[in-house]
Amino acid sequence: MDAKASTVGPSQTATAQSEPKGKDFLNHLEVYLAKRDGVDKLLKISRYATKIILASSVLPETVPLTRQLKSFESSVGLSRKAFRLGKFVQDVNALRNSHLDSKEEILLSVIAYGGEGLYYFVEQFIWLAKSGLIDAKHSRNLQKISAWAELIGYIGSISLKLRDLKRIKEDEACLNSSIEIAISRGVGRTEEEERRKKLREKKLMKQLSVVQDIADGLMALADIRDGKGRFTDPLLLSCAGLLSALISTHKNWVSC
Repeated sequence: MDAKASTVGPSQTATAQSEPKGKDFLNHLEVYLAKRDGVDKLLKISRYATKIILASSVLPETVPLTRQLKSFESSVGLSRKAFRLGKFVQDVNALRNSHLDSKEEILLSVIAYGGEGLYYFVEQFIWLAKSGLIDAKHSRNLQKISAWAELIGYIGSISLKLRDLKRIKEDEACLNSSIEIAISRGVGRTEEEERRKKLREKKLMKQLSVVQDIADGLMALADIRDGKGRFTDPLLLSCAGLLSALISTHKNWVSC
């Protein structure tokens, strides 16, 4: 061993070991912000938090801050559309790489990924229309197509996730029975306990995904109905948007 290497003291070793731990959060944050979805969801949080403030009528219309918040909300909404450029490709690849066991799963996957993919594809042209490159007269029709595609995609996505949840619950029930039998015989089942923990975490993430899809689907339905009818209250939709953004942010953060 080199003499210099052997002269490293305990305090230096402790410092070297503590440095990576101190940087963990910042490293995690860097990876998170490097993702397209990471930045997009932070923008979504800021947008719907602003919409909640505006929809709740906390600020009078005459206050300058109200106009500033409306301008900010509109700008963030347009900025988010730029993050959808080419995003439809991930749905194409997701559909190509899916391992499907039945005709029902094939149909639901086509609805889920096809609907979402079409939504992201059309969103590119809406961004171009709002940016002034395409005639704005096409914007309304494009938004209708986008909203319908998004809603159809969520219907397929929710159906697939409910099927996944059913399978997870069946696996969890089998695992619980196995653990109970082992405990009754006085045998330790550390490996099964760890599997059950991971299975429950997976189930929670899947349940959160369903809630997120329902919230986003509610907003898509409101877009189709031009904000008319039941469940189209601006405050309700803003809360749904914020809930969806928070869930998505949590999922993206955990996956980093």
